[in-house]
Amino acid sequence: MSGAQLGLVLDCADPERLAEFWAPALGYRHAGTFDAFGVLLPPEDGGPKLLLQRVEEPKVGKNRMHLDLHAEDLSAEVARLVALGATRLDEEPQNMFGTTWFRMSDPEGNEFCVCSP
Repeated sequence: MSGAQLGLVLDCADPERLAEFWAPALGYRHAGTFDAFGVLLPPEDGGPKLLLQRVEEPKVGKNRMHLDLHAEDLSAEVARLVALGATRLDEEPQNMFGTTWFRMSDPEGNEFCVCSP
């Protein structure tokens, strides 16, 4: 698969609302919402784009795949994301194999983690 690029698609109820969270959370640029799709582009070429796809069915259960956001200062990053609209799912960090992380969810309940590098 020479030349293939990774793109991520997140199903949601309101792409515009989630773009307001995910664009600053990731440092991405919101390129606009087109029909049922919000398009978020990375600051540099080669990074994965994030497509926010409006779907009718509500989220049920745990995500089968989630994003891990790596940060040097976990407490500061968690606080920044909460200020953007995220919810902490853990009061205390999780630890395993030398990695520390907090489980969180975006404004529509999609899970992600904030992890030590």
